Amino acid sequence: MTAFTRAFHGKRLHHNPIRRVAAVGVVAAGALMLSACGSGSDGDGASGMSGMDHGGSKSSATSTATAAAKAGDVDESDVTFAQMMIPHHEQAVAMAELADGRASDAEIKDLAAKIEKAQDPEIKTMTGWLKSWGKPTATGDTPGMDMGGDGMMSDKDMKELKAMQGKEFDKMFAQMMIDHHNGAIAMAKTEQKSGQNADAKKMADAIVTGQSAEVKQLQSILDRL
Repeated sequence: MTAFTRAFHGKRLHHNPIRRVAAVGVVAAGALMLSACGSGSDGDGASGMSGMDHGGSKSSATSTATAAAKAGDVDESDVTFAQMMIPHHEQAVAMAELADGRASDAEIKDLAAKIEKAQDPEIKTMTGWLKSWGKPTATGDTPGMDMGGDGMMSDKDMKELKAMQGKEFDKMFAQMMIDHHNGAIAMAKTEQKSGQNADAKKMADAIVTGQSAEVKQLQSILDRL
């Protein structure tokens, strides 16, 4: 009951017919206003649902922004890191595979198996990143593949290693893998400094730590051969 209707019922209206007529008119007008509001909400649904529409738009915008933020967590440094590290790892795996049937040193054999086991899954992981980022897995001409950049061995280097046997293979493998690892470490340090993607930076950390330790091990092997 509104203040108006309480006042209305509190009066003795039969003593004032003019006031009663006026009150009835006001009540009727109020009823018409309520009816109009109801039809506005139920007619085309625009007025009654406007609040829900705004809420839905806000939710949609938030979802879009969140998705954009996730997509924005990748920059060119991350893409370059993955694109360059994939062929770098592939060559390391190819070098490690040559140890089978050629290496004579037990530590070289064990390390070669360790390199193959560690880097092959990382190749698959980085390939998956590039696909999810909508980027090609190869850059076309890979710098260093035939020029020795970033520790990459030339085709000639790989042929020479393949032709080695026993202790000669062990020595060449150790020296080549030291150079190869140092190239990977330099690439990973660039990603640590310039990259944005958390997963890529985490892998870069692992490469710096793991391959730095392997360089020390390989140098120790080389010193005793």
